[in-house]
Order: sequence, then structure tokens, then C-alpha cells
Amino acid sequence: QVQLVESGGGLVQAGGSLRLSCAASGRTFSNYAMGWFRQAPGKEREFVAAINWNPVNTYYADSVKGRFTISRDNPKNTVYLQMNSLKPEDTAVYYCAASSKRWSLDVDLSGYGYWGQGTQVTVSS
Repeated sequence: QVQLVESGGGLVQAGGSLRLSCAASGRTFSNYAMGWFRQAPGKEREFVAAINWNPVNTYYADSVKGRFTISRDNPKNTVYLQMNSLKPEDTAVYYCAASSKRWSLDVDLSGYGYWGQGTQVTVSS
């Protein structure tokens, strides 16, 4: 089992920045690929970014490419999502997720077996 706890969400004005963190516990963190997803009210949960066990391998949704950066610190068992140039349409609950396929950069929810409880990000115009 892997337990995931997100933090760092909040209210920010358009154009601002936030940094989300996701702390993992329970198993060897470097054995897992990690992803960030988000869900806006009335919408399905969607892929945002992924990073496999090797911190240099990342993948982004087109909607956040160039604005968001996913990273991980394996010794600290933490994955981050740096969000810059935020837009109102980025408003959502953000979830981190873990996949036991350590090499994957999966964009599908079904590829992840462990999920955090989510953290709210609200971007005002």
C-alpha cells in the first residue's frame, strides 16, 4: 500500500503561481511512477502531468505544457507540481496518484492504483 497526501492548494489570482506537494509513505517511493490529475466541478478527472521513477522523464497535458512542471525528490518521498501563469480554467481539485509501473508515463486514470485525497486550487480572474 502507498499512502499519498497532497498539500499546497489555495486561492490565487490569474497569472500567479502555486506549488503542490504530494508526500508518499508505505512503500519504496522510487518504485512508483507518479501523476497529477485534476477535476473541475461537473467535469471528469483529467490528466495533468506524469513523471516516472527517473526524475528526468516527464509528460504533460497540452493545456499545461510550458506553465506547469512536475518533479520528484525520491529521498524525500515527495512529488511536486509547480504551477505558473495560472488561469481561471485551472481551477479544480488536484490529485496525485501512484503507479506501480515505475517506467510508465500513463495519462489514463486506470494506470494508477493509489490516489491522494486531493487539494483545491482556485484561480480568480
